[in-house]
Amino acid sequence: MRDGITEEDVARQALAVISAVSSLPRLAVFDLDYTLWPFKCECQKDNPYLYPEAKGILKALKEKEVKLAVASRTLTPDIARLFLTKLGLTNFFVEMEIFPSWTPKTEHFEKIHQKTKIPFSSMIFFDDGVSNIQCVSRMGVTSVLVDDGVNIRALQNGLADFANAKQ
Repeated sequence: MRDGITEEDVARQALAVISAVSSLPRLAVFDLDYTLWPFKCECQKDNPYLYPEAKGILKALKEKEVKLAVASRTLTPDIARLFLTKLGLTNFFVEMEIFPSWTPKTEHFEKIHQKTKIPFSSMIFFDDGVSNIQCVSRMGVTSVLVDDGVNIRALQNGLADFANAKQ
């Protein structure tokens, strides 16, 4: 809860944003560190938590039948998966590509595409890393740079960019 706004309030706001766009992605892909949660998972010992609007946005996308996936380059994939389990999120995602890598997330997206068969042009990606955004954008994925975690503003801007790219 943030400033008296509940997860359900965020989900309602997100549903309104999602309903207002002309075209939805088939798959929304999220980074973890500094995108869904405000820390590097290898530096967080216990009690993981999300950015205030993250779970409501995930719920709304899922309700609108947008598939969800994770693309993370963490050095501690087991901890990341444990945190997703503790947060009750593992069932939200159709694919979780969580592994160490020293290059941008193109390999993650190749694997997600191979497993889901969803074209890159039907995906949207949220990440806090400029190099990830640039490289994944070149693959044809609508990519959204988040500066303070995923939030309603980032969702709205990203979905507008996705819809504009489809026109």
